[in-house]
Amino acid sequence: MAHAINAAKARLRKGELAIGIGVRLVRNVDIIKVMKSAGFDWLFLDLEHGAMSIETACEISVAAQDSGIAPIVRVPYGELAMATRVLDGGALGIVIPHVDTPEEAREIADRLRYPPRGHRSVGGGQAQFDYAPMPLGEMTEKSDANTLITVMIETPKAVENAEAIAAVPGIDCLLVGSSDLSMEMGIPGQTGHEKVQAAVDKVVAACTKHKKWPGMGGAYSEELLQLYTGKGMKLILAGNDLPMLTGAARAHQAKVRAYQK
Repeated sequence: MAHAINAAKARLRKGELAIGIGVRLVRNVDIIKVMKSAGFDWLFLDLEHGAMSIETACEISVAAQDSGIAPIVRVPYGELAMATRVLDGGALGIVIPHVDTPEEAREIADRLRYPPRGHRSVGGGQAQFDYAPMPLGEMTEKSDANTLITVMIETPKAVENAEAIAAVPGIDCLLVGSSDLSMEMGIPGQTGHEKVQAAVDKVVAACTKHKKWPGMGGAYSEELLQLYTGKGMKLILAGNDLPMLTGAARAHQAKVRAYQK
């Protein structure tokens, strides 16, 4: 039976880094081949910010099934019905932003995991299995095991509750959203600040205790990526398509302009 493997979760299970790239600008299936060629493990398809639609996210997700790069979708806060729709539509993982409490995490796990772990409704054949007919119990068990459920830690309250959130069954990863966290801490954009570092240490410790995977987003410089991987972060959002494109384009034109004698 064909089965689309979640490359990010496979990396994490082996204790390796799972490196992702944010997708907001390039809203078509070409981004799959581009980022696979670049060596990324997962696409961070962003429905919280930007103009991407749920239809586009599902189209990219289905097209990515056999690529070896995992389509993982961030939905807006509280949009759990949207999350189950994109899972039914081909996504291999969900990221839920702004999770502050274990009660919120329990609701997420309950809504996004199939019985007996939760109460996600069954939507029929899935792209993850090439839409092939298969026993319902087998499909839901394999789908659940292959799905990566991530909650974002983006406030001091969430950091304080990190251990309780990490203890929730059905949650795989706690991903520090350092941009929003720095804003909430009153240090906008200072994603390498000692306060953010202390928060990261607390999240990593909570994940280690409860056998979950810690993740990091928003800290994209080489220095900060090295710092936070060194602290134990495993699910790494290493950048986004728009700043990578503009940065490379600006650097290249500056080199060409400098050729003029």
